[in-house]
Amino acid sequence: MENAPQFVHDALGYAQQGWEIAKEWLISPAAWSQFAILVVAFLIALWITKRLRPLITKWLTPPEGQQGYIASARRFVLQFVPLLLPLVAYALTGIGENITRSMFGSGAVIAFGNRLILFLAVRILVNEVVQDSFLKVLGKYLLIPVAALHALGLLELVTTKLDATVVPLGNLSFSLLFLVRFAIVGGAIFWLGRWSNAQSTALIQKQEEMRPATRELATKAAEIFIFGIAFLLLMNIMGISLTSLAVLGGAIGVGLGFGLQKIASNFISGVILLLEGQATVGDYVELDGGEAGTIVKMTARAAILETFDGRWIVVPNEDFITTRVVNYSDSGSANRYEAPFSVSYETDINKVPAIIEEAVAKLDFVLDDPDGPDCELRGFGDSGVDFAVEFWVNGIDDGKNKFTPQVMFAVWNALKDNDIEIPYPHRVVKIEGGLPSSGE
Repeated sequence: MENAPQFVHDALGYAQQGWEIAKEWLISPAAWSQFAILVVAFLIALWITKRLRPLITKWLTPPEGQQGYIASARRFVLQFVPLLLPLVAYALTGIGENITRSMFGSGAVIAFGNRLILFLAVRILVNEVVQDSFLKVLGKYLLIPVAALHALGLLELVTTKLDATVVPLGNLSFSLLFLVRFAIVGGAIFWLGRWSNAQSTALIQKQEEMRPATRELATKAAEIFIFGIAFLLLMNIMGISLTSLAVLGGAIGVGLGFGLQKIASNFISGVILLLEGQATVGDYVELDGGEAGTIVKMTARAAILETFDGRWIVVPNEDFITTRVVNYSDSGSANRYEAPFSVSYETDINKVPAIIEEAVAKLDFVLDDPDGPDCELRGFGDSGVDFAVEFWVNGIDDGKNKFTPQVMFAVWNALKDNDIEIPYPHRVVKIEGGLPSSGE
């Protein structure tokens, strides 16, 4: 073993120390007393938890369908009920530790038990309480190992080693301990920021007296404010001077000037759209490029349109500013459409408008205001007389509502009921010189 690496000798030394401590505990009455108190405290905690957990769960569970701040708070606290056992056990063992220290002047065994209970609480927190996927990963690979090292009494040793290991990065350098702390603190702060952002978004979206565009603008402003505060708080906690970020800000400014013009343009265009309210979530729009659909989401860079067949189109915000946009929903009023059809030349066309207008007016979605159905003569075609009926509806005939097909059905049935022929193409064939005789 003399030629073994240094870390092997260190591990053997720690193992020897652990064995000496274990032998001391095995022959010490104080250690056995502490172990007995530890077991009794844990059994009492199990008994108390078994009685209290159903009562606490029943009290914290709000009635089904109940909403509001109190109900939300009760559901939030309800998530932490699995931690009841380790919390009760930790409290009881803490009392036992004070008793043993007063009696024997030592409490190392029961202190070790406390650390094990704390490790159990961390495992329950990560595996049963935390639902966010990012926090689960953070807890699994950082928080649980830290709790395990603390339970074994090795946390201080490991942190000293990590703090002594410095990683150089150009003119900067940082220790591995700083990196671990940054990951833990940053993850917790930005998770809290994301949760706060979700709560503020839900609150803003409930304000129905605000215009949709104003709600979107308020949501984006709240998001920028919350994550800005989270970033400044993280920098302050980690001891990073904000003045050192001036160089980074200058680099970002240069990047915006050269390679990020489109991103900056789309971001500013998005702010303008939200301020003016000319296009917002829920509007059905059609752009010069042919893109058409309902705006289902507006981000800092682009708007997402959903077509009638369920496809999503990502349109940069700049396109709404620099090109012509038809917004069918902006005014909030009805929209007019038309359904073309033809009748035979044998028809008395003077009767057609009244028949069609009466039939279309019976449809429940056709409006009388601002105008009722209007059947107009459009022209004389090759096979028949061309008409079109114009009608007003609330909503967009984008393929989902199918207003025009229903109107066409009404036109068909009205023409059939009045024995009006719907023409189909006719062709006249003229043979020069007449037909050949049968003898030729």
